[in-house]
Amino acid sequence: MQLSELWRLYEADKRIQGFSTRTLRAYALQHKMLMQELGNIYIAEVS
Repeated sequence: MQLSELWRLYEADKRIQGFSTRTLRAYALQHKMLMQELGNIYIAEVS
């Protein structure tokens, strides 16, 4: 599973849990920054 796939699952879970739009936007920004730094790598590559 790649980071982008993991993000989609994580975001969907947080929406179901009722996280606010602002919180989700902040999380999305952090994810974007991580993707810019690492690229869309596979989770197994993260150590």
